[in-house]
Amino acid sequence: MDLQEISLQLQAGKAKIVKTLVQQAIDEGIPAQQILEEGLLAGMNVIGVKFKNNEVFVPEVLVAARAMNQGANLLKPLLAQDGVKASGRVCIGTVKGDLHDIGKNLVKMMMEGKGLEVIDLGTDVAPETYIQTAIEQDCKIICCSALLTTTMGVMADVVKAAEEVGIRDKVKIMVGGAPVTETFCHQVGADAYTPDATSAAEKAVEFCSCT
Repeated sequence: MDLQEISLQLQAGKAKIVKTLVQQAIDEGIPAQQILEEGLLAGMNVIGVKFKNNEVFVPEVLVAARAMNQGANLLKPLLAQDGVKASGRVCIGTVKGDLHDIGKNLVKMMMEGKGLEVIDLGTDVAPETYIQTAIEQDCKIICCSALLTTTMGVMADVVKAAEEVGIRDKVKIMVGGAPVTETFCHQVGADAYTPDATSAAEKAVEFCSCT
C-alpha cells in the first residue's frame, strides 16, 4: 500500500481512517519503523510546516495529532519488539503558578511528531519536579512553558535547580510561551527559546542528535 495515503489522511485529521490504514500496512508486512516515518511522521511534518506558515491553526494541529496517536498506538508494541527507541526523551510542563496548557500541548504533539518521547508533567509544575523527572527518566531536555509574565521567573529557578543538583551540563533547558523572548532566555541561562511549536520540535531533535 502507499504510505503517503496515511500521511494525507493524517493531515486531514481522519483518525479512524489512519488507524485502519496503519493496521492494513502492518498486515501487509510493512516494517513498523517505515510506517511511522513515511506515513505518520511525514504527515505531522507537513502539518508542522503549515502551522509555522499560518496555513493551518491550532484546531487542525490537534486533530492531526489525534490521528497520529491512533496510528502510533498500533505501532508502539511492534517498534518495541524491533528494539526501536525514540530519538530522545523530553519532559515538558507549564511552570508553577501557570495553568495554561494549549501551547505546551502543541509543542508536545510536534515533538512526538518528530519521533521524540515526551513526558508531560502538566501545568503548575515546580522546579524540583522538572529536575526529578529529568534525572529519573533520563531526559535530555527540559521544556518550560509560561503564558504569564508573573510566572516567567520560575524558569530561572528551573535552571538554578538543575545547576544545584549537578545535571546542568547533561540536560538542555528550552523555554517558550507568549511573554518569553530570546533575551529572557539568555538572562535566565536557558539553552534555547523558540517562538512556535514547530521550531521547538526542530530544536529538540537537534539537541538530541548532538548528545
